[in-house]
Amino acid sequence: YAMLLSLIFLIVLVAAVVGFVFRHEIKTNFESNLNLALRDYNVTADRHSEAVDTIQRTLHCCGVQNYSDWERTDYFTQRGIPRSCCKSQDDCSEEDLKDLSKAKLKVFVDGCFFLVTSTMESKMSVVAGISFGIACFQLVGIILACCLSQYITNNQYEMV
Repeated sequence: YAMLLSLIFLIVLVAAVVGFVFRHEIKTNFESNLNLALRDYNVTADRHSEAVDTIQRTLHCCGVQNYSDWERTDYFTQRGIPRSCCKSQDDCSEEDLKDLSKAKLKVFVDGCFFLVTSTMESKMSVVAGISFGIACFQLVGIILACCLSQYITNNQYEMV
């Protein structure tokens, strides 16, 4: 049991170190995937389009760097900026969303990449604290399992 807990502890430790070391690559990868999701955005309910809509609605952002990123997409030429970028759903018309100068007043202007990464970085201390707490419990479990094993081994031949 102690060996199994030790193995799990080491796997989590390696995952944390790899995540910390490659955090810049993770950011770059996220940005390129977000750009791809915008490029391939469509009206049909595929997972990538739903994810973009959810991020934009939840974080009150639009596009990758800013709302004008949508201008380079096929979706913009057909329908304009998506409604998930609108500050108020009642105040966004399709004509406003097709004109960037009018849309600037009606949609969120901040890009999602900076907001997502800053939100993740701000929550990292909470994640690190919880991970440290779990690691402490695992270490206590490993020590107690070793003590129990030692106790059983020492008392195996004791006369009753």
